[in-house]
Order: sequence, then C-alpha cells, then structure tokens
Amino acid sequence: NRPAENISVGSCVFQFKVDYERSKQIPVGMAFYSDIVSAGGHLWRVKFFPRGELEADQEYVSIFLEHMSKSRSVEVMFEVFMMGRDSKPCMAHRRRFVQTLEIMEDKDSSDCWGWGQFIQGTILEKGYLTEGHVTFVFSIMIIDDNCVLVPPSDIGTHLGRLLDHADGTDVSFIVDHETFHAHRAVLAARSPVFRAEPMSEATMPSITLHDITPATFKVMLRFIYTDELPLEDELEDSSTEMFQNLLAGADRYSLDRLKIVCAQKLWDKVSVDTVATILAWAEIYNCQELKNRCIDFFVVE
Repeated sequence: NRPAENISVGSCVFQFKVDYERSKQIPVGMAFYSDIVSAGGHLWRVKFFPRGELEADQEYVSIFLEHMSKSRSVEVMFEVFMMGRDSKPCMAHRRRFVQTLEIMEDKDSSDCWGWGQFIQGTILEKGYLTEGHVTFVFSIMIIDDNCVLVPPSDIGTHLGRLLDHADGTDVSFIVDHETFHAHRAVLAARSPVFRAEPMSEATMPSITLHDITPATFKVMLRFIYTDELPLEDELEDSSTEMFQNLLAGADRYSLDRLKIVCAQKLWDKVSVDTVATILAWAEIYNCQELKNRCIDFFVVE
C-alpha cells in the first residue's frame, strides 16, 4: 500500500455510441474507434470490433483500450459497462481491469488491453440494441506516483473563446454573403495554405472564398482554433455530405488532422448504399486508410 499523499490520480468518463446494425456488415478484425480522450496526462482511445478482433472471437464483440501517448509505465483502471434500453447503466456485463502498463518509448506497435470476447453479439442485440445503436460507457483512471499530474491541455478552449469575440481579429472571410472574422496569426500557424496565401495588412481586409459553403467553413474555422469538431448533437448538419465537404476543405487547406477525423466520420457512415461514393471521396482526397477500408467492405459484400 502506498501513502495516499504520494498518489496522483487522473480520470475521465465518456460514452461511445455505435451504429451496431450497420457495423455488423464489416469483416472480422475491423474496428471502430472512439474519439481520443485525455486521462492523467495520457491520451487514450477505445477500439471496438463489432465482429471480433480474431476469427475465434467472431461471435463476440471485442473491446480494447489503446494508449496513444509515449510515456513511462503507469497504473490504469479501465472499466466498461453498457446502457440498457431504458437509457440507464446496466452492470450485468460490466468489465474492469487494473494493470500496470509497461509502455516502451521506442515501441512502434500500439499498446492495447481489453477483451477479445467482451459479450456475445446475440446477447448484445437482445438486451442492449436501441434503434439500431448500442451505447458503451467507459471510465479510465490513472494512478501514477512517479510524476506530477499534468492537467489536460485547455488551449483549444481558450482559442475557441478568442474566435467567439471579434476583438483583435485582423482578417475576415466572405463565404456566400456570410462574414467570418479571424486572426491571421492563428490561421498561418495552423495551415500552410493560409500561411502561403497573401493576406493584406489592412485593418480588416476581406477575402472572398468560392470553394466552400458557409456551414462547412464555420466548422473548419472552429477546428482550426480548437483542434476539435463540435459534438454530433451540436452540429447543425452531421450528414455524409457535410463531412465530405469538410474533408474537401481540410484537403484544400492542408489540415491533416481534420482530414483523418473526417475520414473516420465517413467510415462510421459507410453502408451498402454509401460505400461507393465514400470510396470515390477517399480516392479524390488521398485518404488511403479510408480507401482501404472501403475496398475491404466491397470484398465482404
């Protein structure tokens, strides 16, 4: 037992909602990924295999916690439970592990821990499927007595507030008669395209854009400042076409991380009806992983 005053604890709790009916169409060994979250100064995400990670697991769903940072070993407690059809937590299939993760600085492969046979697909469908979706709740707690706990970065929050106020803005964009105010320095720091394109030193120059819609530019500008997309329920439009437009904008302005985020959002929307279109977009905007997944989907279908 270690003295309590020597233990630093960081934690997070988050939900992961999966379109399970559609996800059953993908092959064994193909995963859906949660958003990346921060806990205890470390970055994590969940890998969800709706048809199992391995052939031996194909009657089950597989769930793994993946460590996304490079750092020394830490002790982690990872817990998973599911939301029932009454939208309340159900502990019948709760799983938990407490483990010291030995993380190597020069390790190229990902660090994952979890369950290849978390729950049988038939049981999941019978007890937890709601309107084609299933919702998991994850909690991650980090116990590390070897370092000073570093809180998650809040620079995105601060820059987002900067975007919300016109004070200090020195450039504006006109997109289909809508005006968006911004800061040249932020744009130049985040996008090599904005850095290379001339922006007048006038007090408030206006630049007219023709290759993007106002709704798409608004979301892209928010991402430039905060490095995050709004939550699905905060987006005015979360359609496949919206993320395709956002992918085009990310490609046009060399926002590589936004391209990856959009590719994942489009993969989440892949179906028999949409896979051909999404494959074409992956080809146009050079999203190789999305392209490979769509091709694999075609092969299975």
